[in-house]
Amino acid sequence: MPDFGILGLLILAVTFFASYQGFKNPEYFERYVFRVSDIRYGRQYYRLITSGFLHTGWWHLLLNALTFYYFSSSVEYQVGYSSFLLIYFASLVGGNLFSLFLHRDEASYSAVGASGAISGLVFASIVLYPGMSVGLLGIFMPGWLYGLLYVVVSAVGITARRDNIGHDAHLAGGLVGLVTVVVMQPELMRTSYVAIAAILLPALGFFYLLFKRPEGLVLGNLFSSEPSYQTVDDRYKIQQRKQEDDLDALLDKINQKGIEGLNAREKQRLEKLSK
Repeated sequence: MPDFGILGLLILAVTFFASYQGFKNPEYFERYVFRVSDIRYGRQYYRLITSGFLHTGWWHLLLNALTFYYFSSSVEYQVGYSSFLLIYFASLVGGNLFSLFLHRDEASYSAVGASGAISGLVFASIVLYPGMSVGLLGIFMPGWLYGLLYVVVSAVGITARRDNIGHDAHLAGGLVGLVTVVVMQPELMRTSYVAIAAILLPALGFFYLLFKRPEGLVLGNLFSSEPSYQTVDDRYKIQQRKQEDDLDALLDKINQKGIEGLNAREKQRLEKLSK
């Protein structure tokens, strides 16, 4: 089993400390969680990073810590301290930015966890060590195959939205980690082209469908052959639901901090939604 690198051990210690504080103190948790309304309207951009040190419970924390344990040291030893930090935090922020984009109209959407950053380390490891094998439920497979399956599972999860897992942050974080390490070491394009292609090509295909047929996210199907995904009534109901969600988030903030707790942009949004 791999040993922790110095930075990996430090990140894990901070994550355990912050997560534990969040477990026992709901106010602490709420102050640093990823929430669309606080980031988009409150401009609390620090949440893009701080949410990566919080978790919903011990199982969530321990599962992430186990994955981090298996992949962090190999990346840290191979690329060095500063590059390791860049991969980790670029993956964390990149994953959360993609999640923010996808859920931009869902004001109350929230998430926590280091999975986006850890996914970046996983994909970076697969590219740095093209001959590696990755175990999944006791079954070992080539790293490129694991990466491919990861993309497929994430794409299905993003589209179906049938669980509480942040598949969008996982996938985007993993891709940011892959791209970052390739930019750092361009020779990987030659030595790890199979792994890079196995991950990037299906991911790019998914993003193409995602942006070409955004309505498919609502209906849970990006591959429908129907010429139209939504009726006018469908669109109206979806828009109404988003506006109600937005208004609820603003009212919650007023309830906690008063009307003066809203910034100018939030007040304008409140006035528009209240009409």
